[in-house]
Amino acid sequence: MDRPATAKLFRNGRSQAVRLPAKFRFEGADEVFVSKVGDKVVLSAKPASWDDFFDAKPEGAQGFLGRRNDRPPQKRRLFK
Repeated sequence: MDRPATAKLFRNGRSQAVRLPAKFRFEGADEVFVSKVGDKVVLSAKPASWDDFFDAKPEGAQGFLGRRNDRPPQKRRLFK
């Protein structure tokens, strides 16, 4: 993992903007997704199309929805 870098914040009209260092540049993108996770603001590339969106691999926690020790289904009486 790279060491964190510092970026400059500035005003752009009534909005706040951030000037990203070159190594964090989003190549070929006009827009990014912005989300807040706790006290962090996260920028991520916005896919160019829905196909790209669904082809992207999720960035969830390791093992999320992985193997689980589920109990067997319950036996129930059917409706009559």
